[in-house]
Amino acid sequence: METVQADTIRIEKDLLGAKEVPLNSYYGIHTLRALENFKISKHTVGEQSFFIRALAQVKKASAQTNQQFNQISEQTSLAIQNACDQLIQNPEQWRESFPSDVFQGGAGTSINMNANEVIANIALESLGYAKGRYDIIHPNDHVNKSQSTNDVYPTALRLATYYSLDLLFEKINHLIHSLLIKSTEFQFVLKMGRTQLQDAVPMTLGQEFHAFATLLKEDVRLIRKTRELLLEINLGATAIGTGVNTPHGYATQVNENLKTITGLNLIGAEDYVEATSDCGVFILLSSTLKRLAVKLSKICNDLRLLSSGPRTGLWEIRLPELQAGSSIMPAKVNPVIPEVVNQIAFKVIGNDLTITFAAEAGQLQLNVMEPVIAVSLNESIELLVNGIQTLDEKCIQGVVANEKTCYDAVMRSVGIITLLDPILGHAKCDEIGKLCIAENKTIQEVVLEQKLLTQEQLDTIFSFENMISEIAVQPYEEVEKAG
Repeated sequence: METVQADTIRIEKDLLGAKEVPLNSYYGIHTLRALENFKISKHTVGEQSFFIRALAQVKKASAQTNQQFNQISEQTSLAIQNACDQLIQNPEQWRESFPSDVFQGGAGTSINMNANEVIANIALESLGYAKGRYDIIHPNDHVNKSQSTNDVYPTALRLATYYSLDLLFEKINHLIHSLLIKSTEFQFVLKMGRTQLQDAVPMTLGQEFHAFATLLKEDVRLIRKTRELLLEINLGATAIGTGVNTPHGYATQVNENLKTITGLNLIGAEDYVEATSDCGVFILLSSTLKRLAVKLSKICNDLRLLSSGPRTGLWEIRLPELQAGSSIMPAKVNPVIPEVVNQIAFKVIGNDLTITFAAEAGQLQLNVMEPVIAVSLNESIELLVNGIQTLDEKCIQGVVANEKTCYDAVMRSVGIITLLDPILGHAKCDEIGKLCIAENKTIQEVVLEQKLLTQEQLDTIFSFENMISEIAVQPYEEVEKAG
């Protein structure tokens, strides 16, 4: 890669010829070609701060290791490391230096070369040289020494994904906390449970919200466990996993250096050839995100049903009123937050299918589809983070119970006949239930008319304590712990 300086441009050369690069640009000819080739979406690599940070960490570890094995000079290594530190410490500052589209062919080569060029030019400036003086520090020969896109890109993708999940855990744990707060608030709100949208048996609204929290706690544990699989990396594998163009022992040492830089318990792959083409970890991780999305969608479906009405639905809870619900129907308010989270869930489910197809598309010693895996994973995590925060702050925290509606529905329900089953027998209870439905009467009315039980007996049977034999809401200490 040769460079010729001009007043406002510099001329850089590569395999395919020469191109004009803006003089003050930190990226070079390879990034410029990616800009010309991949005009696909409106999203750039520079928007992915976790990924830029991870790329710089990989490059820093490689520069350290190359110096330790006398592959580059100490001065060059330190200049590269200092450049990497600038990207690590403030990736947002360098957003414009990573302008290529997130969708691209080449298995991430354009992204890797973009990082090599930016790091080389930052390093050159730190040594007092102009950008493009690749005779001093070269993007390939120095920054990319002992590396390939095929081990740099997947390693950085694993690190970036690992980091991005921290914010997801923060938001989901806060949502769980809010649900537990509501479960305590609603622990004495008697309501009717339903199966197949039909009356079942009594429960409390607190139990219902506690179940929502438990649904999500299970997913936190599963995603945390799956995330640990990201820590197996193939850095040092170079092109196909054989470690070509690296000194003996390089892979082990670069992994140790990267562990120190990141503070993560990274391990080298069991088989570097296998690891260079396999994307199985992303299938697993995406499936856990899909599972979370499905759980969130179920909760939102329930919120929409429970708040349906106000006169012709269940109307057991009231959601915060956030906007007018119709351009033609006055006084209508819609459950817009659960609706948008439902849509987010559908997108995450779709991204999971994309990741599955992309992982399957690996051929021989490389999977070139990792960029779309990266895009899909990042989008799923970002959507879930924003969706969960929105659901928490704009919906769950403001839910109000319609206690009288809940209680009246229980006492009108035919489902409470189940409590009489041990006393009157199943066949008799069937008769009572059918009669209640046919004549629009309550269970108590029919039982008293037929003189099967006294009012005093019915009061005892249908007391709160008897209908809810065990309040399945943990002590308030659980709420405090969750917070």
